[in-house]
Amino acid sequence: MTLDPMKPVRVLIVGTGGMANAHAEAYAAMPGVEIVGGVDRNPENLHAFNAKHGITHAFDSVIEALTWGEFDAVSNVTPDAVHFPTTMPLLSAGKHVLCEKPLAVSHAEALQMADVAHAAGVVNMVNLTYRNIPAVMEAADLVASGAIGAVRHFEASYLQSWLTQPAWGKWNEEAQWLWRLSSKHGSLGVLGDVGVHILDFATFVAGADTAQISCRLRTFDKAPGGRIGEYELDANDSATMQVQLTNGAVGVLHATRMASGHLNDLRLRIFGTTGGLDVRWENNQSILRACLVPDLIAGTWQDMPVPPVKTNYVRFIEAVRKGQQVLPDFARGAVLQQALGAALASDFDGCRDVAVG
Repeated sequence: MTLDPMKPVRVLIVGTGGMANAHAEAYAAMPGVEIVGGVDRNPENLHAFNAKHGITHAFDSVIEALTWGEFDAVSNVTPDAVHFPTTMPLLSAGKHVLCEKPLAVSHAEALQMADVAHAAGVVNMVNLTYRNIPAVMEAADLVASGAIGAVRHFEASYLQSWLTQPAWGKWNEEAQWLWRLSSKHGSLGVLGDVGVHILDFATFVAGADTAQISCRLRTFDKAPGGRIGEYELDANDSATMQVQLTNGAVGVLHATRMASGHLNDLRLRIFGTTGGLDVRWENNQSILRACLVPDLIAGTWQDMPVPPVKTNYVRFIEAVRKGQQVLPDFARGAVLQQALGAALASDFDGCRDVAVG
């Protein structure tokens, strides 16, 4: 169902923590979009967020917001464990939803979300933010076009350092960081927080899903007794994975919050039978280099042009206006959730190789 092009798209934001500000700022920059309400069980956070962004309606719960009902689309920016219980009523009510990653905390939940969204006929999207990087999208197009031949090998990393320096804030004092370190607060650790990005980043460009995975997770001592206040610091801080894809390619992935010297850097090197690509997001710069025919014999790498791309937020709103589905959708989120589940099972069982699917 398309929306009246003469009326603004009315957006509700569920969850008003740190990342919600990025959502609000993105929507505020779009013509024809109006943020009409915020939802949060923490009234202090909710009212501060609404005041900051000029939002007039405040709700304690999704059910309360649905009783009001005066919105078209939703950004779900709640913690991981809350995605499922907050998104399901929205889908059942026919609301379009952009949900933060990971989609859920289990494959069963993610699959149910994808199935209900499909049945409801609503636009559903997972905010895998590195689909906003021009180099990533161009690399995926090059691989799909056959520019590097059949994919054989890859290596990818996601490096953050907020546990070793305070550039983003004091992790040991602020709730927006502490919850990410506690499984009881819904965190899947670095595996769920940024490991999902690196799994999507690598498999999306390679054009194939994960078939088998072996994973090792590590939680480091960060406070006396492994606890700060109500937060038990038991979620994983580093993850290393060996992966085989459905197209037969093999590779290694690693993600950590302990990479001193790297604020928020991603890298993918992917190699095929007729070429290789080097994809980077470093210091907020999108970089793509390639070694293709006829440069293979000399091993010469060339900088590649990377056309600009629309952000997930823009593509979500455009899809809502047109009543058309957009990628990455909840089905993609469920595929990634299955790989995350296999990684957790592998680590629990001595890093054994686990089939995905």
